[in-house]
Amino acid sequence: MMDTALLYFPDEAAPARRLAEAAGLAAHPVACHRFPDAELKLTLPFAEAGGFPATLGIYRSLDRPNDKLVELLLVARHARAQGVGRLVLVAPYLAYMRQDIAFHPGEIVSQTLVGGFLAELFDAVITVDPHLHRIERLDQAIPIGHAVALSGAPRLAELIADRHENPLLIGPDEEAGQWVRQAAATTGFDHGVCRKVRHGDRDVTIALPDIEVAGREVVLMDDVASSGHTVARAAEALLAAGARSVDVAVTHALFAGDAVEVIRAAGVGEVWSTDCIAHASNAIAMAPVLAQSLAASLKG
Repeated sequence: MMDTALLYFPDEAAPARRLAEAAGLAAHPVACHRFPDAELKLTLPFAEAGGFPATLGIYRSLDRPNDKLVELLLVARHARAQGVGRLVLVAPYLAYMRQDIAFHPGEIVSQTLVGGFLAELFDAVITVDPHLHRIERLDQAIPIGHAVALSGAPRLAELIADRHENPLLIGPDEEAGQWVRQAAATTGFDHGVCRKVRHGDRDVTIALPDIEVAGREVVLMDDVASSGHTVARAAEALLAAGARSVDVAVTHALFAGDAVEVIRAAGVGEVWSTDCIAHASNAIAMAPVLAQSLAASLKG
């Protein structure tokens, strides 16, 4: 029996294999079949008797999460039944973390429910830049001893430093401030944060920070880009204030629907993201950072 291995799903083969190589692990795909009624059939590669490793990592980023949560339930429960003693989830993007409070009667607070679900399945969970509003630590959402939140900001900062000599780093809203400050601390670049007033899911106005942007090469940084409207409004405001150029760097490239087109139409040049979510904008791999944390979590 092998001691440790990493499972991955075929649609995430590239980042999972990068992680496995960085961590020095054997990587194995999960075979997936969808029946006409949309039920899933999953087949794991450890078919022979005693073939399951004692410790198993599972790579599954939880964008488009609903089917993937069922996949994790099936794989984790089956692995436990086959004698796997330690299960570690590497979920570079962690879904349902935004919904952390009930704003109206009857609303379900999904953060604690999904966090509890993952805690029941896994001994450790590793993610990158989870969208936490009202809590400070990931283990407050996922109540296990090894709930690890890493950041993509330093990796994006390295990329930005390669592409621009002296850019201005700007967060499109107050929540982005922590990632902009991390990147600025890594590079020493000037930075600031916009103030956002949201009127609806796709209707926002942006107030620029009190910093000179005229003639500057600006990079908008955030943890996630979803509809693209906040980034687009910030880019428009920056260009109207005289910015020479505006690029975008995000950890999680959700980019729902026509988000990229919305951003491009606002005058944005380059769009860069980490490979936490597979997307054409991926420009930096998180494997070197994830591998260190995975090695520690696999040991317990």
